Formats: sequence, structure tokens, C-alpha cells
Amino acid sequence: MPARTNYSDMSDERLVKLSQRQVTESFEELVARHRDKIYARAYSMMRNEEEALDLSQEAWVKGWQRLKQFEGESSFVTWMTRIVINLCLDQLRKHKRQRAESIELLEEESGGVERQMPVVTANPTEGLERGELRKRIDEAMGKLSQSHRTVLILHEFEELEYKEIAKRMGCSIGTVMSRLFYARRRMASLMAAYKREELS
Repeated sequence: MPARTNYSDMSDERLVKLSQRQVTESFEELVARHRDKIYARAYSMMRNEEEALDLSQEAWVKGWQRLKQFEGESSFVTWMTRIVINLCLDQLRKHKRQRAESIELLEEESGGVERQMPVVTANPTEGLERGELRKRIDEAMGKLSQSHRTVLILHEFEELEYKEIAKRMGCSIGTVMSRLFYARRRMASLMAAYKREELS
């Protein structure tokens, strides 16, 4: 009887190569390894567990279907993260069509002068425990508008350039810069408020 293949000992690269040859068990191992991260990224953008679950599952289906296109220029998990982000952006666009974000338009129109202000990067999070900090950041992210949160995730976590973010979000580079400015400023004030709570 042949020895059972142990997929859990294989590297992502090896598993991808096997998956590209339609070995479903190797793809299942990749899913098991990375599904939490892909779900977390979907949730950080959608703020809705059900939607995040649906979109992360859809991302894995798309990943399997497009595996032949994966050439290994980035890591597999980076490639999968891009797929789930694009699905989330499509979904957010659908939401946006359903409700116009008029408040943000007002914010951006009045933000011309402030856009030139330097971003103050004080360290309001110093002194918070790491686990607590992650929880606070997550709470603060939840208080941002959908488009501000998205631009922050794409720029800070995915490290995309303004040009690429503008293309994905279907807006101008100026709008991306403006949203990022507001998002950072709002995050800084929320985190500073949490810090004050800790000290009081």
C-alpha cells in the first residue's frame, strides 16, 4: 500500500504546483492554511461577518479557477488577498450605488486647505497591550466610513500606490489622498481617545 502523501509538510509553492495539476487535496491544504487571513481581510473591508464569509469563499473558488494564471511573482497568500480585495471592492461599489455618500462629498469639498496640512504621526498607541491594541484598532476602523476604511486598508496594509488605489476604487488620485488624510486623522483621534480612557 503506497504511503499517504503528507501535504501539511509541504511549502506553499509546492502545494500550488500540485494544485495547478488539479490535485484538490493540495489546494485544500492551502485553504486550511490561509482561510483565516483571507476571511480577516474580507471582514476588515466589509465589517459584516456574513458578507465576509461569502466573499472569502468566492475568492477561494476564483483562486482555484484561476490557478493556472498564478506565476509566483508574489506569494500565494498575497495573490489570494488581491482576489478577495477586488471582490470586496466590487461589492462595496454595489452598496455605494444603493446609497450615495453625500456627507463624504461635503467633507472632501471643504477639505482643500486641510489637504495641504502635514499628517501628524504622534504615537497615541504607546502603552496599550498588543492584543488590546489590535482590538482598539479594529474598533476604530469600524467607525470610519466605508471608503475611508477601504483606502486605509489598501494603502497601509496592502501597500498599494495612490495610482493603483484610484484605479481600483474608480476615483481620482486627489480623492484617494483626501480620503487617506481624513482616515488617518480620524484614526489618530480615535486612538488618542482610547489612550485617554486607559489613563483615566
